[in-house]
Amino acid sequence: MDSHQFLHTIFVFVIILILSLNNMEINAQLSPTFYDSACPNALATIRTSIRTAVSRQRRMAALLIRLHFHDCFVQGCDASILLNDPTTTERTSQSNIGVGGYEVIDAAKSAVDNICPGIVSCADILAVAARDASVAVGGPSWSVGLGRRDSPDANRARAESDLPRADQDLPSLIRDFEAKGLNEREMVALSGSHTIGQSRCVAFRARIYSNSSDIDANFASTRRRNCPANRGAGDGNLAPLDLVTPNSFDNNYFRNLVQRRGLLQSDQVLFNGGSSDSIVLEYSNNPSRFASDFAAAMVKMGEIEPLTGARGSIRTTCSVAN
Repeated sequence: MDSHQFLHTIFVFVIILILSLNNMEINAQLSPTFYDSACPNALATIRTSIRTAVSRQRRMAALLIRLHFHDCFVQGCDASILLNDPTTTERTSQSNIGVGGYEVIDAAKSAVDNICPGIVSCADILAVAARDASVAVGGPSWSVGLGRRDSPDANRARAESDLPRADQDLPSLIRDFEAKGLNEREMVALSGSHTIGQSRCVAFRARIYSNSSDIDANFASTRRRNCPANRGAGDGNLAPLDLVTPNSFDNNYFRNLVQRRGLLQSDQVLFNGGSSDSIVLEYSNNPSRFASDFAAAMVKMGEIEPLTGARGSIRTTCSVAN
């Protein structure tokens, strides 16, 4: 082999190696054992932080699950929602009003960095926190894939366009979830997280004053007591998404829908003569099936467009880019 052929062979080998490395990067898989060597006590430390926060405020479980959901639906599960840059922040977008739990993630990050500085990403802490929050209120557990890295920036515009709204109809909800790789059944299962938590009057006012046939009259009357008809009056007043067991993770959300007692329009459309009715009925009658489907859907949602490998970074402070 002459020198020209040798150089050509080396060049081809390098190109193949680069393409292989790029392919490995693209197909990098999250792993539940990602921190087993680098920070073996990471998950236990996060769990302790989340249990403490939920024991102080039961509603925190719903906030943390919602925080993870709202992160993943905007440019993937990259902790972009945690950034607090006033020019690009997702936090103050219209779609994220009422989202909370940031301080709990900050506390968990601080606790983990006390034992393993600079090892665990904010995106992974948020994913683990959602799982631990579910367990803390009697919900299912699941194995969380780990290895996400944190985004250097937020995307306010995508927060406004990509996050589902309380007034959406069923076809548009299905489209929004399918755009994130989640099918109709997974959408209904994830909506079941509304078995805990609360919503603001401004989000459900139109529904309870609509006199529509898709809402139980007594339920609407009860909700009107703390949600005045006039816009601007009591907009921030809260009502439980599940009036019966608002602090326990169960399948009562789906029973409410069957009884036309969904608080948000985007809840009730899941059981209103459409394609998802059969799924709601199944979950209302089979709590174990709902729990297992919810866990599986949370795993899949947590794998939406993660930053891995050399992409992204491990933030020192979750609210500030490195």
